[in-house]
Amino acid sequence: MTANSPLPSTDGTRFVLLNTSHPGNVGAAARAMKVMGFSDLVLVAPRFADVLSHEEAVAMASGAADILVRARIVGSLAEALDGITAACATAMTPRDFGPPTFAPREHLPGLAAGVATQGQRVAFVFGSERFGMRNEDVWACHACLSIPSHPDYGSLNLAQAVQLIAYDWRCALGGHRVLARTAAPVLADGVEVAGALDHWQQVLEQIGFLDPAVPRRLMPRLQQLLNRARLTREELHILRGIARAVGKRG
Repeated sequence: MTANSPLPSTDGTRFVLLNTSHPGNVGAAARAMKVMGFSDLVLVAPRFADVLSHEEAVAMASGAADILVRARIVGSLAEALDGITAACATAMTPRDFGPPTFAPREHLPGLAAGVATQGQRVAFVFGSERFGMRNEDVWACHACLSIPSHPDYGSLNLAQAVQLIAYDWRCALGGHRVLARTAAPVLADGVEVAGALDHWQQVLEQIGFLDPAVPRRLMPRLQQLLNRARLTREELHILRGIARAVGKRG
């Protein structure tokens, strides 16, 4: 699939891959994007013109084939950045000349604030697997992101780099804010607690633990314990079941 210029992204974030060599990396990058809730992928002059439908790319996308279907291929970085107001290059080491270099978690919160207050449209640009980003491509960006890595071995797979940036960017945007809704537990009411106490009193007397002639405030103390515990109805049923089993053995 080709296009003269990228279409706007509904989520305001674009991932741009320059001169990719391996179809599998494209598919894995699409998967990394989808996991973090991003969908706008643009490839600049990839090695294989049919990379988006390549068998290896589709296999590595692993459920994110829809990202590949919507992705675009363009001829230049300038085309890929159409509509973008804040472009971030990715590079292992800072350049002597060019945009300022930041660690992602240092720079992304401020960028996210710009998205919220100024409607910034952001692109993250990744270089080829073999050569990274050319200086000219870095210079076209507003900032350079350098993922902190071990100084003796800082080489990251392309899809891994996409995943790390996508995760940090999602965090900077505030996360997904999707929480599983679970039904609130139903607390046992006063009648149910009183019934349980009567049940326990019978069992405790039956097994000889409670002497009804000298109760020593045992039952009021148990009631205070239950009041502090604020048991759910299910928990109270479990305790009554235990009392029932003890009573049968007594």
